[in-house]
Amino acid sequence: MEDNSSQVELVLSGDMNQEDEVTHHFHQSHTSKPSQRSPRNICFMVTAALFIFAFGFLIGYLAHPKTEDRTSPICSQSESSEDEDDGSVQTDVFLDWSNLTAFLKTSLTTSSIENSLSLFSSDSHEAGSLGDEELGEKVLKIFRDYDMKRWTDEHFVNVQECPTRGTNRVTFRDATFEESGYLAYSANGLVKGAVLYAYYGQVSDFKKLQDLNINPSGRIILVRAGNISFAEKVANAASVNASAVLIYPDPADYTSDEGMALFGHVHLGCGDPYTPGFPSFNHTQFPPAKSSGLPAIPAQTITASTAAAIMRKMEGPNPPPGWGDGGLPDVSYKLGSESDTASVEVSNVLVGKKILNVFGVIKGFQDPDRYVVIGAQRDAWGPGYARSTVGTSLLVELARTFNEMIRNTGFKPRRSIVFASWSAGEYGAVGATEWLEGYLSSLSMKAFSYISLDGVVTGPFFKASASPLMYDLIQSTLKEVSSPTNGSRSLYSQVAGSNWEAAVLEPMRMSDPAYPFQAFSGIPSVSFHFTSDKEYPFFGTMLDTKENLYNATSMNLLVLTKTAGEIAGQMALRLVHDHLLRLNVEAYSSIIRANVAQINKEVISLQSSGHLPKILKLQWLLSTMGSYSRASSKLSINIQNSNLKDSEQCRIINDRIMEVERDLLSPYVCPLENPFRHILLGSGSHTLGALRAHLAAIKDGSASADTDLLRNQFALVTWTIQSCADALAGSVWDTDNEI
Repeated sequence: MEDNSSQVELVLSGDMNQEDEVTHHFHQSHTSKPSQRSPRNICFMVTAALFIFAFGFLIGYLAHPKTEDRTSPICSQSESSEDEDDGSVQTDVFLDWSNLTAFLKTSLTTSSIENSLSLFSSDSHEAGSLGDEELGEKVLKIFRDYDMKRWTDEHFVNVQECPTRGTNRVTFRDATFEESGYLAYSANGLVKGAVLYAYYGQVSDFKKLQDLNINPSGRIILVRAGNISFAEKVANAASVNASAVLIYPDPADYTSDEGMALFGHVHLGCGDPYTPGFPSFNHTQFPPAKSSGLPAIPAQTITASTAAAIMRKMEGPNPPPGWGDGGLPDVSYKLGSESDTASVEVSNVLVGKKILNVFGVIKGFQDPDRYVVIGAQRDAWGPGYARSTVGTSLLVELARTFNEMIRNTGFKPRRSIVFASWSAGEYGAVGATEWLEGYLSSLSMKAFSYISLDGVVTGPFFKASASPLMYDLIQSTLKEVSSPTNGSRSLYSQVAGSNWEAAVLEPMRMSDPAYPFQAFSGIPSVSFHFTSDKEYPFFGTMLDTKENLYNATSMNLLVLTKTAGEIAGQMALRLVHDHLLRLNVEAYSSIIRANVAQINKEVISLQSSGHLPKILKLQWLLSTMGSYSRASSKLSINIQNSNLKDSEQCRIINDRIMEVERDLLSPYVCPLENPFRHILLGSGSHTLGALRAHLAAIKDGSASADTDLLRNQFALVTWTIQSCADALAGSVWDTDNEI
């Protein structure tokens, strides 16, 4: 480019010199003989004028070379010179949105999905095993075949395995039961106590027992699997001083063999519980530590046949209405009496394992340092066909589809897409959480969304749990993706009722694979799945097979998986295609408003009844609610008036959008003790949910109520919301801080 410019400059210089000489000659002739008009002079003047015109034309031609038209049948684009250095800004390629989504739909085929399902189907791929490593190598090879930038992360984690000799045992009266299933991270030991049936082991269930004047302290709690996670059941039992927990699959919830063993974990948290808050890259660098979410009491799964044998001999009062509507044969459900003694012996073994997370990336062309992460769990207790095989297959299919889209259509994503294959998901998203802990600082302002593919297909009905920032994206995607059962209708049109959020959205619980991204790292996340009215009964069992999943989906597995791929692919595509991130910051306004309104109502009621002092004022919390509402509304107006061709302005706006979720992580609690710091979706005393629970405890006259602690909770929540509003407003001089 520099050589061409030099040549042009030389030609122009020469032309100008000649033009000056001719003009000077003409001037001399004209002034020396002003009255002379001979034919020779006139001819000379005409010749000089033509000469000047010719050189002027030449100058214009060289200064404005003809540009070559570059057109595309599906996009309009401008291309930079090949001689531009690597630091030059890439020009945009604008593809018609309908063409992109059509390509996504046609490229994701049931035949290619079926091939991937066959490739990743495995009967044995527990975390850290040879089978798990082999599947990871397959994923890595596929990323290599697609010429993607790929890498792996090694983590050395602590997991609990079943006893090396024998099994865990349960003894009731004169019978001993050997149980092949187990719960990782249970406390070990031998405990004895009277059995107490507590339905699903939810907080409300223990409240009903309390209302019946039944004391669960020291009892062995027998509960049904389902509704909440194993870890939550054990934590609830421990909170009422139970001595141990037994969990069984009731035939009313699990249509399977009575001898089916359950596997799971009881760590009330995510990641390696022996390196809480920091990554498990090398244990020798860290002092011994334990997560506060590890239970202090033994917990064990038992089969339905073992539960039936115990409950047939249990005595005591009848259970509350609904609790006895189980499916155990020849069992009259009783709560149990003090004479129904049993013992539980747990001898799990803690072992260290090396696990591998596998990554591949499609780099963006405008903001390659900003990326959406699409992830899937790779390991499973047994076959794990629904748990991991479908998600892993869909992960590589989406990687293939996006690569083909870029290669065949010329589409250039503005931002990057990271494809992640996680290990040790069965132990509580260990692989994913360790990665988040290892790169938390760099991820906080670079990863703008996470899309989980775990357990994505188990039935016909669509459900999702997500950050409120992603609600609009989910809704628009459902409107564009066709129903798997009726291609002429959209998924959105089949949502029951007029309120799609109530019909589709579910709370994001701690057991959700996207939870650590959302509540620990502050990355807007979504986890979705096609499910049935009841929970899929084969998660965490050796019966999570291809045959059982095909039966559960009425033989529509491939079509449902394709639709799930279109949903995940289209959400990711929208996030890397648009100038501005499709994340609605105003969505949190209504959620904050609803929480504050409920708190305000409770405080007024408690102050009126004398349970709270009048000194507690809510004006500052109400003020922060208004600050966030105004800041988010103002940003939405700025977005509407923004110049999408101004890449720097778009990046500034996107950075403000990305900050919202992170700024809702409370800065006032220690991540080691309270890793899930999100004040709306996290867990701990710093959350708005905990504040409401504290108000309820004051109302009930609970001994745990503490007015000083309540005032501290109010202050920290207030400042967290205000800080988020200030950051959302932009520059410090634009903040709307009335506190």
